[in-house]
Amino acid sequence: MTIVSSYNIHKAVGTDMRRDPARIVQVIAELGADIVALQEVDRRFGDRRGVLDPGYLQAETGLAPVVLTDRLGKAAHGWHGNLLLLRGAEVEQAQAVSLPGLEPRGAIVADIRLNGHPLRLIAAHLGLLRQSRLMQARLLARHVGAGDGRPTLVMGDFNEWRLGADCGLMPLRRELRAVKRSALTRPSFPARMPVLPLDRIIACPQLDLHDLRAHDSTLARRASDHLPLRAALRLPQTQSAVM
Repeated sequence: MTIVSSYNIHKAVGTDMRRDPARIVQVIAELGADIVALQEVDRRFGDRRGVLDPGYLQAETGLAPVVLTDRLGKAAHGWHGNLLLLRGAEVEQAQAVSLPGLEPRGAIVADIRLNGHPLRLIAAHLGLLRQSRLMQARLLARHVGAGDGRPTLVMGDFNEWRLGADCGLMPLRRELRAVKRSALTRPSFPARMPVLPLDRIIACPQLDLHDLRAHDSTLARRASDHLPLRAALRLPQTQSAVM
């Protein structure tokens, strides 16, 4: 069983308005995940400096960041604040994707092998405006699936709380064939009293995603304004089906 997670760390600024990267690392360790998509790991302006210590993070959690060729600054951890962390996986390729919209947004698309199973990961942080989210979802939908038929898992802070036809993620959900699985959401924002399902983990039908929940610990409620999402993932035994 593979544990996957998505977590907006809010640049390590907690609900007490203190920046404390060590708390974020402790929450990530609590998750016990093998695949983690992080958002807001870099400062948005200036040199885009990352707020974490990657060496300390790996030592405490066993998770290693996916290395990207493209970054917005030499001191940045990821791409537009997105970072993928993996445990025991082989990265075949990873690309940074710029997303359309009024705000600067981005995503990471990575093809990996986990315990011999091929998997495509899409990690993203979508915009605040619904029209931007629709454009961004359409673009990300084009990255679902791969030539070898490997399944796709999408994770991130999508800034979308709607679940029905008005959902700004509908183009992506249609491509993933996940339209009827809207119930697989959990409130994750704000951390102290979560009511909105802004963070999502969405899988294509080839993947068995279950036990989706917000990780609600005392530390998680203080470390960021979002709670992390966590789910169990069962990878398919064969990769013959093409999405």
